[in-house]
Amino acid sequence: MSRDSVINEKKLDIEVQKKFIPYLKTISEIHGDNLISVFIYGSAAGGDYIPKVSDINSVFIFKDLKFSIFKSSLNTISKGIFKKIAAPLFLTKEYINSSLDVFPIEFLDMKENHVLLYGEDVLSELEIKGEHIRLFCEQQIKGKLIRIRQAYLEVGLKTKGLEVLLKESLNSLIPIFRNLIRLREEQPPIEKMDVIGKFCQIFGLDENVFLPIYKDSTNDEKIAKQDVVVFLEKYLNQIEKLADIIDKL
Repeated sequence: MSRDSVINEKKLDIEVQKKFIPYLKTISEIHGDNLISVFIYGSAAGGDYIPKVSDINSVFIFKDLKFSIFKSSLNTISKGIFKKIAAPLFLTKEYINSSLDVFPIEFLDMKENHVLLYGEDVLSELEIKGEHIRLFCEQQIKGKLIRIRQAYLEVGLKTKGLEVLLKESLNSLIPIFRNLIRLREEQPPIEKMDVIGKFCQIFGLDENVFLPIYKDSTNDEKIAKQDVVVFLEKYLNQIEKLADIIDKL
């Protein structure tokens, strides 16, 4: 891969550039013309990237995806993991197009928040149906609700365990929030805090429950300086309300 083959490099954080561009070139040298496109998605593609903390998530799209492709990439990917470059997704265009109904949120999030670095912008061509998004969101929200209740029974006597439960739960729900905003035919913000605020405004939920959990996960603050059990109850009430709302969309 020549220097001119890499595009949009300047859209990335300087630390992401330093780590990922050499990584990209090494993998492209291994696979040559079989590689269709490469892009970064997630925090490294937006404003949420934190050097030395955030992972760099990427997708490599191939014409053909035999097992030998994975095997020949192992050394490079193993070295990248030590630099917080997560193991990439290796996909084909055919797989993506046949999986939009199963993974609508994942592919829509990639489409809305990615930086193309090489080749064809496959994501911009994707068409994802609203009903697939709604069904996926309903499944995820109701599943999370069951899991939170179960997890409380497992770790409810451990304050630190409850704090972790709240942070991990909210972090996993933010992509759902983004796509529920899309169902209202509005463009979701890029920044996670803004997503929470807009989502709560649109669906009539209490941002004073969600935002303190998010701030705690990024700054290690105590959750609104409140008893974590009291806060968990408020959080569960909001998720229960959300499940009812989605069911009626």
